[in-house]
Amino acid sequence: MTDTGTSPDDLPAILAGPILRRLSPERLRIWLVASRPLSLTLELSPSGESPRRQPLGEDDYRLVPLGRHALLYLIDAPLDEPLPQDTRIDYDLKVTDERETSLGELAPHLCHEGHETPAFVLASSHRRLLHGSCRRPHYDGPDGLAHLDSWLAQRLDCPEQWPAWLLMTGDQIYADDVAGPLLVAIHALIERLGLFDETLEGSTIDDSQSLYASPFSYYRREELLPDVKSSAALKDRFFGGVRKPVFTSASAANHLMTFAEMVAMYLLVWSPTPWRLIECQPPALEEERRETYDDQARIIDDFVATLPAAARVMAQLPSLMIFDDHDVTDDWNLTAQWESTAYGHPFSKRIIGNALLAYLLCQGWGNAPERLKTPLDEAQALLSDANDNQGWLDKDQQDACLERLFRFEGWEFQVEGSPRLVVLDTRTRRWRNGRKPERPSGLMDWEALSEFQQELIDAPSAVIVSPAPMFGVKLIETIQKLFTLAGKPLLVDAENWMAHRGAASVMLNIFRHSRTPGHYVILSGDVHYSFVYDVRIRHRHQGPMIWQITSSGLKNCFPDTLLDTFDRLNRWLYSPRSPLNWFTQRRPMAVEPRDPDRAKAGERLWNGPGIGLVTLAEDGSPEDIRQLDARGMEVVFPPPEKAP
Repeated sequence: MTDTGTSPDDLPAILAGPILRRLSPERLRIWLVASRPLSLTLELSPSGESPRRQPLGEDDYRLVPLGRHALLYLIDAPLDEPLPQDTRIDYDLKVTDERETSLGELAPHLCHEGHETPAFVLASSHRRLLHGSCRRPHYDGPDGLAHLDSWLAQRLDCPEQWPAWLLMTGDQIYADDVAGPLLVAIHALIERLGLFDETLEGSTIDDSQSLYASPFSYYRREELLPDVKSSAALKDRFFGGVRKPVFTSASAANHLMTFAEMVAMYLLVWSPTPWRLIECQPPALEEERRETYDDQARIIDDFVATLPAAARVMAQLPSLMIFDDHDVTDDWNLTAQWESTAYGHPFSKRIIGNALLAYLLCQGWGNAPERLKTPLDEAQALLSDANDNQGWLDKDQQDACLERLFRFEGWEFQVEGSPRLVVLDTRTRRWRNGRKPERPSGLMDWEALSEFQQELIDAPSAVIVSPAPMFGVKLIETIQKLFTLAGKPLLVDAENWMAHRGAASVMLNIFRHSRTPGHYVILSGDVHYSFVYDVRIRHRHQGPMIWQITSSGLKNCFPDTLLDTFDRLNRWLYSPRSPLNWFTQRRPMAVEPRDPDRAKAGERLWNGPGIGLVTLAEDGSPEDIRQLDARGMEVVFPPPEKAP
C-alpha cells in the first residue's frame, strides 16, 4: 500500500453514512464509515419525549477496517427501552474526542433545513413502501434518490406519510459500467484513505498498485486480461465485449476489479464527503476517449452536486437492499456456460468475489445480520489481518474467504409485519440448464422456489421483492427468447422468469396453489422503465390477486424511441384476443396492464428516472401506485376501468 502521508486528524471523522438499515422498536442497525476509531453515543428523541442517551460499546457494533484511514462501523444496537411507532424520532450519533460533537456539526448535509439532526419513523405496518433500482451515476439525467429528498422534506411533520421502508431492488452500484471520471475519483480516494491492496493472479498485472498505474487502467481494462487462447471466451463473455443492439451497449472498459475499488465506489455514490477530500486530474487519453471523458465529467459533476440530498434520504429512511447483476457484473450467472467460464478463471473469479464481498459489507449486512454472521466473521478476519500486514490482503486467505462466499446460501430474507416482506435472491441459487448450458438459467432453483412457497402458504398477503419482474412485457420476453434460440442470450440480457421453463412453471404454480389465496404485490426493477400489471388466475373465483409493480430506474432509462416501439407492438401483438397469448407460459393467468395517467393514450410503459411509491390497504391490495419522477412530476397508475 502506498503511504499516503495522511493523518486521521486531516480527515473528517465520518466519511459516509450514517445509513439507516433494518430498524425495529427494540434494535437499530446503522451503517457508517469513519476515518478513525470513534467514541459514539446514540441519542434518540421521540416526538414529545425527553432525549434518551445510550453510549455504544464494542458489543453494539462490528468494526471492520477497510484501509489505513477507513473503518466500517456496522452498528447493531439493542435499545434499553423500545421506541414508539408512527412518530417522528430525531436521532444523533455523537462523537466524543476532546469534546462531544453532533451529526449536525460533523455532517450538516444530513439535516433538513430547520433541523439540527436527522430523524426516522418506525412504521407499525408495511403499508407504505418506496422502491427503486438501477442508479447509474453517468446516466445523463436526474437522480431519483436525490429527488426523493424534496418529497420527504414536504412531509417532515407528517410521520403517517413516511414510508415504512426504502426498498432498493438491485443495481445500487454499477461495478461493471463506470465512467472514466468516476474511476479517477475511485483511485484518488483509494490513495487518500489508504484502502487495502491485493495481489492478482491470472492477469498481465501482478497486484492492485500495478493496475492503478497501468496505461490500460482507463477505458482499456479488457486488454489487461491474459493474452492466451483459454481466456478468449472470458474476454467475450465476462467483459461483455459484444454490443447489445436490442437493448443497451455493454461498457466494461472501466470494470472495477479490486476490493478497494468496489469499496471506494460505494463511498463515492453514497456520500458527498469523499469528493471533498480528493483532487481528480484527467489521465492521459487519446482524443476520442478524452471527448468521452469530458462528456462524462459534466454528468458526474451534476451527480455529485445532488449527493447531499441522496445521503440525507438514506440517513432518514430505513432501507433494505438486494443485489442484481450490475452490483457485481453484467449478466452475472446468466447461464451455466457463463458461470463455467467466469468462475473457471482466477482473475474473473477474483473480480466477482471482490464485488460480492463489498456487497456483503455495504448492502447485505443491514438486511439480516444474524443470517450473515459466518461470512461477516470471515470478512472481518480477512480485513483485520490486512490491517496488521502493512495494508495488503493475504492472497490465500482472500481466495478462501471468497470461495466460501460463492457457496453461501442465505442472501434472501424476510421481514415480518403486515403484510410480510419476502425479498428474493434471484442471482446465486439459479436453476441451471444441464443439457444446454448456453441457455439462460432459471432465476431460482427448485429448492429456493420451494422455500419461497413456504413463505406464502396460508399468508393472507405478502409483498415480494423480485429484482426482475415476474410478469414482464411479453414482446420483449419473446425477443429475448428468439435470441436465446439463436444461441445469443448474452446479447439481450435474456434473463426473465419465463426464460427457463422449469423455473417459470414452478413460480406460476406457487401462485395457483390452493393454499395461496391472498393478495400478493410483487415489487421489481431492472428493466429501466416502469409499469403495473393486475394479474389473476383464470377460471378461479377465490384465487389470489397479484400486482406486478415495476419501478426502474433511479438514475437510468430505456432508449425512448425503442421503448415506444416495443410498447406499441406489444399492445398490437398481445391484445386480449390475440392468439399469440396461447403460446406464452403464463396463459393460465389473466394479465391486465394499467395506463399511467401522464402517458399518451394507450401507453403502458413509463420511461423516466424516479422511484416508486406504493400504498397498501389493510388486506394487502394496493390503494395507490405512483412513480415519483425525478423530473418533477408524480405519475399515477390507476386501476383498469371495469367493463359494465
